[in-house]
Amino acid sequence: MTNDVDTLATALYATTDDMLKEHPNLAPWRPPVGITPRLSDAELVTLATMQAILGYTSEAKWLRHARAHLRHLFPYLPQQPGYNKRLRKAAGLMRSVNRILATTSVWSDDVWVVDSTPVECGRSRETVKRSGLAGWAEYGYCASHSRFFWGLHLHLVCTLQGLPIAFALTGAKADERETLLDLLAAECELLRERPRQTLIGDKNYFGRGFERELSEHGVQLLRPARKGERERPGAALFKPLRQVIESINETFKGQLDLERHRGRTPGGVIARVMQRILALTAAIWHNDATGQTVLRSLIAYAH
Repeated sequence: MTNDVDTLATALYATTDDMLKEHPNLAPWRPPVGITPRLSDAELVTLATMQAILGYTSEAKWLRHARAHLRHLFPYLPQQPGYNKRLRKAAGLMRSVNRILATTSVWSDDVWVVDSTPVECGRSRETVKRSGLAGWAEYGYCASHSRFFWGLHLHLVCTLQGLPIAFALTGAKADERETLLDLLAAECELLRERPRQTLIGDKNYFGRGFERELSEHGVQLLRPARKGERERPGAALFKPLRQVIESINETFKGQLDLERHRGRTPGGVIARVMQRILALTAAIWHNDATGQTVLRSLIAYAH
């Protein structure tokens, strides 16, 4: 099997289409009587994923590019308002597709990494006052880059290859530990067959009560020692693995333009972040299927 963007798009379309035939309830709701959309849900998911992989943050520019170069894959393409409307309604479908792809790839890895990364949503004071994200987006601080920002945090649990296992979008001030516990509680099936899962985090994932709750879930937490603590197990691994975590975040931000999402409403931000998570999962899934050495590489698809 070749490893290029057309082959990835074809494989993703076929997988999504088969999933929707088997589970039609996963498709976005639409009235039983009405006009059948000319762009199918499977084509929409594929189109949205390719947009993220190819680095188009503007939907209008992306559709112009698709009309000029991708007619062999998408005979019909909607106008930008219609594409935007359907994309926001398809966030749940993209999440379902993401899980299907993830569970057929390197899903069984017994070591996970956890971290959160800022998703900036505005810079000017006027934006903050008038934004539809007010009440969800907050002012927060990013210690990794020593900067304040207004927006959200994307919390990620990934394998060492970068495959997203679980994720959540919260306000910038949300506690990372509480969010992680909520994620594991909401998706309890993740740990049902993983009684000895190892989770690696940074110094912010601390606390006896927190570690006790993780232990009750069957999770062993490894993290660097905080100031005043004695050295913890696995200390020699943290420096190289910290680089892995930062590298995953950089894939989202540098290659998939996470902070240039252009979302202005909660639904818009959720759909665009989900686009990027699905894009990374699809790339890892396809690289694994085609026998690539570096599963998180997007080089073959970025043109």
